[in-house]
Amino acid sequence: MKNIEIVSVGKYVPKKKLTNADLEKIVETSDEWIVTRTGIKERRIAGEHEKTSHLAIEAAKEALHNAKLAASKIELIIVATTSPDSNFPSVACLVQKAISAKQAVAFDISAACSGYVYAMSVAHQFLLTGMYKNALVIAADQLTTMIDWQDRGTCVLFGDGAGACILACGKRKGILSEHLESFGEFGELMKVITPETRHPSKPKHSSGELPYIRMRGPELFKIAVNSMADCVEQALKKAKIKISDVACVVPHQANDRIISGVARKLKIPKEKFFINIEKYGNMSAASAAVALYEAIEVERIRKGDYVILVAFGAGLVSGAMVLKW
Repeated sequence: MKNIEIVSVGKYVPKKKLTNADLEKIVETSDEWIVTRTGIKERRIAGEHEKTSHLAIEAAKEALHNAKLAASKIELIIVATTSPDSNFPSVACLVQKAISAKQAVAFDISAACSGYVYAMSVAHQFLLTGMYKNALVIAADQLTTMIDWQDRGTCVLFGDGAGACILACGKRKGILSEHLESFGEFGELMKVITPETRHPSKPKHSSGELPYIRMRGPELFKIAVNSMADCVEQALKKAKIKISDVACVVPHQANDRIISGVARKLKIPKEKFFINIEKYGNMSAASAAVALYEAIEVERIRKGDYVILVAFGAGLVSGAMVLKW
């Protein structure tokens, strides 16, 4: 079995911050209400001319720089996103063009907040077969373009950002295992509503309204906690290691209460989890990618550590991956 390792990571978050105090001026809420229920203090918002592809490109450039690898050497580009610039071309193809990775195959995948884990898993399989020698995996989302800013249940949660990594064959163990799950029967609990309709027989009846997110938080909570914990346990079983061996858990940053619930379910100290939700909110697929970057940056992850990456998102989908750093 080949060893597929993370060679480098990169991230990009917009400069503009939207604080809880800012939200108090937009919708009926308060800093105390938001922090108590979510753990979020501020989030990043893409600038007027920043699209999802811009976020992805910047994160990709840093990952390439950190790997000391020319874009021309990249063979595969996968972007996890549910907020592409448009239906096509894909964000991955826009990244390919921007960084001049002319030899790469490029495509997007849609797995909502679990996108980074899913994209890494897909890339992992391609590299294991020997079809490609390396992969640039990016998670980029701009869900603030889908927010109903009068819905305090969702508008306080989301932010924009991107994270990236380069996978390649290596000497270290790298990715030890992964486990993915899907629960399509519960898809109605979190979805994007699109009021606009277009039909050739009624072309003048298009409303022109933008899509927006609707979610049933209390019902999602239990499924999120149980599925994330189960994915971790199944991935650990496949990797043949114990939860006590794990140095750091990098979870999707959806809600601090969910992270606490997963810690209790797994019977491990919450201190093992790397949490940065207070700075960024929920950046969808990018959350786990940026959290992994920052956990490495502050040395919460060191050489030789066992690390778990775990996420849950709309679909409903969840996944976990065990890494040997």
